[in-house]
Amino acid sequence: MREVHVNTIADAVRDVCLDANYVAGTDIRAAYDVALEREISPLGKQVLEQIIENVAIAETDRVPMCQDTGTVVVFAEVGQDVRITGGAFEDAVNHGVREAYDVGYLRNSMVERPFSDRSNTRDNTPAVIHTRLVEGDRIHLKILAKGGGAENMSRMTMLTPADGRDGIKQFVLETVLRAGPNACPPVIVGLGIGGTFDSVARLAKHALLREVGSSNPDPDEAALEEELLREINALGIGPHGFGGRVTALGVHVETFPCHIASLPVAVNLQCGPAARHREIEI
Repeated sequence: MREVHVNTIADAVRDVCLDANYVAGTDIRAAYDVALEREISPLGKQVLEQIIENVAIAETDRVPMCQDTGTVVVFAEVGQDVRITGGAFEDAVNHGVREAYDVGYLRNSMVERPFSDRSNTRDNTPAVIHTRLVEGDRIHLKILAKGGGAENMSRMTMLTPADGRDGIKQFVLETVLRAGPNACPPVIVGLGIGGTFDSVARLAKHALLREVGSSNPDPDEAALEEELLREINALGIGPHGFGGRVTALGVHVETFPCHIASLPVAVNLQCGPAARHREIEI
């Protein structure tokens, strides 16, 4: 049995939150280089150039890439041979978030009560934490700082099995078209298919953590990703809604078996300019 103190977890979460907000991932940088080459709209190119410049300034000056520093979403895989000492796991995660958003001067965006007294919690907690117990003696954390604009444009539906592949594609395209400029395109589309009402949205969120530009290992799912990316970019929304070829940087699909009577589908949109996620193993 391997012991991990809660301070180690809190420190890791703090460091990852800071790095994610200040430094764009190498996959995002590469995706923007490709997007700039593909975009033919002069205004779209200008927007992409400004985004690339903003990414460079954020890293150099250690300032947030976006003023909306997001809800912290954590996907945690905790090894069953790990014993956490010194306190509770979720308290440690929230302590790390609290410290990062304090020392990093990151915007606090969480409110205590969603529909009545919307008082700010003043430390960007609580984080949204999804925990799985897995084999081994390590803790693997995937952390996403999810902005509110694209999140608000996300949608979920319960299709029927008869709707099939065409129904899924139609729902995704309608969601992106309905979002228009409000999701800060070019977007990354997380698409969850299957499972249940409560789990399909988690699939879509988790799909956003995959490296942009990578293909799904499943041939059917990879083909769906390619088709949707091509059709989304044909909508003409373009960077920040000013028109152009590049409306999405990528489409990531995750699936799970589902009931014979069901076809749950969730689309979680991620604004490309602030696609902030990191992974760390403790």
